[in-house]
Amino acid sequence: MSYVVIYDGNCNLCVNFVRLLEKFDRGSLFCYIPMQDQENLMQFNVTPNDCEMGMILIDRKNDKQRWQGSEAAEEIARLLPMGNLLISSYRAISPLKSLGDSTYIQIRDNRYKLFGKRDRIYHTAYPFGCVDRK
Repeated sequence: MSYVVIYDGNCNLCVNFVRLLEKFDRGSLFCYIPMQDQENLMQFNVTPNDCEMGMILIDRKNDKQRWQGSEAAEEIARLLPMGNLLISSYRAISPLKSLGDSTYIQIRDNRYKLFGKRDRIYHTAYPFGCVDRK
């Protein structure tokens, strides 16, 4: 697994996104850390304030390479099969990219109101620290 996805383990939308990603990826590229797992987040110098700005994607080969918010979602999609073509097209259309960024912020800031909050943190089948499956 080459990338770490940091997600809100209490957010229904975030958890459903991670579950969908798990089905497509099956631990090949991505492992996951819920934002509520402070111990593992410290290994990447990710603070609770960092998490307030949305999901984070970190390249495990170079942990200084990271994406956050809508950029993280785009990069995740780009890494999936056929994703590069889709994301390149999306990024090339300036108004669409701008709309996507602002929509992400609105959803991020209202995610519990819009999609609900889980009563327990979702822990993925492919957590950070598990053995690479390649």
